[in-house]
Amino acid sequence: MRTNRIVSAALAGWGAIGLATTAHATNGYQLIGVGAYQKGMGGAVTANPGSAMTAITNPAGMAAVGNRADFSMELFMPDRYNDFTATGGDKQDSEAKSYGVPAIGWTAPVSEGSDFYFGGGMYGTSGLGVDYGVTDFVVNPPQNTDLQFTGYSNIAFWQAAPTLAWRASDRLKVGISLNLDYQSVAFQERISGQFGGNALDTNFNLARTANAFGYGISAGLLYDVSERVTVGFSYKSPQSFEDLEFQLSGDGAGGSVDDINQFPNGKGNFVYANSGTYKMDLDYPQQAALGIKVQPVERLKVSADVKWINWSATLDDLAVTGGFDVVSPAGSPVAGGAREAALDPGWDDQIVYAVGADYAATDRLRLRAGFNYSQTPIDQEDVFANAIFPAMVETHLSLGATYLINRHWDVSLAFMKAFENEEKGKGDIPESFRAAGFSEDSNAKIALEEETYSINVGYRF
Repeated sequence: MRTNRIVSAALAGWGAIGLATTAHATNGYQLIGVGAYQKGMGGAVTANPGSAMTAITNPAGMAAVGNRADFSMELFMPDRYNDFTATGGDKQDSEAKSYGVPAIGWTAPVSEGSDFYFGGGMYGTSGLGVDYGVTDFVVNPPQNTDLQFTGYSNIAFWQAAPTLAWRASDRLKVGISLNLDYQSVAFQERISGQFGGNALDTNFNLARTANAFGYGISAGLLYDVSERVTVGFSYKSPQSFEDLEFQLSGDGAGGSVDDINQFPNGKGNFVYANSGTYKMDLDYPQQAALGIKVQPVERLKVSADVKWINWSATLDDLAVTGGFDVVSPAGSPVAGGAREAALDPGWDDQIVYAVGADYAATDRLRLRAGFNYSQTPIDQEDVFANAIFPAMVETHLSLGATYLINRHWDVSLAFMKAFENEEKGKGDIPESFRAAGFSEDSNAKIALEEETYSINVGYRF
């Protein structure tokens, strides 16, 4: 009966979670960890699960954490800016400053005394967003140039992860989860004004949010090499989504400002939208992690992870396709040209390194510290394309603690700081704009830093 009450509470909470909006970025646009325990460990949890949020990071951990439910809320506070001062423009901070990221997870034996565990939850795992008002982009009076930039983005990504884990032996645990995914996506970017005395109005308006459902699987294992050493491995498949669909307005290259207007097609020309339905294929990348946990003394656990995230498969090339008119930089119609608006963020794969320590200060109080590093997936030649996707942070430090209130309840807290990282655009202007007279270097700077505060309430039953 107690298990049924916990499961019912978790299921009821899913609806409330679905109402929240997330927008953030850490390892690319994936959180380094879900919930206060994982965040306090710097994400080094593949071999050291610690909470029911392990369904997302290593499904085998559901057989290790036992009978429990976790309810988490994170306050995510990013600080990001675009800096166009090198071309006579201004520096502007994003207006959106804080986001709430909730998560719920639970796990329990399928029956009393069983070695099989079933659980799952709903987890806010990933997202990205900026909100830039109108700011000067390029100001050069001698060349009759005065351009302004505005931009907005919001990617929110959720996963439900029903999970089955098996305690195969005293040493080996394995698990598999079905990933049921949901994402909402909205973008808007515009550069307008005078360029060389001529009017320029590059518009990319997908501000009417599109939603899509997706799916994939995750699998993992935990193996106790000895009483003091555990190794873990997890793999998450590519998360396949239906196409995002956007209803756009426009009359092609007829002279009005279309929802997508004078935007590069990635082949040296520009596209203009006609009214109709346009599509974007945005999946979520596969990833794999290897971890180890060592317990050198009774009260101390130290864990380390190495993770690979395959961003290049989903965010190297990214485009909107549909019934565009294609026009050359000189203004001539192009028959048979690529009918797509090419965002092409150019993201590289990431290798993530994480280390965490968990120390039992008393029988009731545990203290944690974590470190997480991954090189930004954005290079200097991709800065212009990522003005609204500034997933720049690399180095993260975290602190956390858990207090056992009684044999059922515990509360955990965590703080994370992701230090500012900046990139300056070189060779990043698209070919279409270069043919229209732009230089090859934007000399723009994009930057990001973050702070997060997390609280988790755990219940053991």
